[in-house]
Amino acid sequence: MEPSQIVLYSIIAIVAFIYLRKFIMSKSLKHYTPAELSGLLQQHSDIILLDVRTKSEHQQNHIKGSLHIPLNELSNRLKELERYKQQEIVCYCLSGSRSLVAAAKLQHQGFNTANLRGGMAEWNFHHR
Repeated sequence: MEPSQIVLYSIIAIVAFIYLRKFIMSKSLKHYTPAELSGLLQQHSDIILLDVRTKSEHQQNHIKGSLHIPLNELSNRLKELERYKQQEIVCYCLSGSRSLVAAAKLQHQGFNTANLRGGMAEWNFHHR
């Protein structure tokens, strides 16, 4: 086998692994559309919203009342969320990708989590 073929097959395998991992993660988590989450927030005041975007993204626009812990800081700041372990934590980002990772990470730590499908992009579209 040619070295270029080995590189190509390696890249294909890595990309396939990343998408498969993301697919498996998404199947094991609860997801809410913006409309579903809006309805839940009106019914249940104990839902915790967690914005996992960067500081600058959060400052530009966020869902009122949400906590903010950027995804890259989440592992080091889990203690801040311990008091919410019995409540549902709905994670969100811009598109739903980073929040999917955050929700899976929190679920692995014993939290009750969900992901906002489509993130702030869909939320803003739904709430315009």
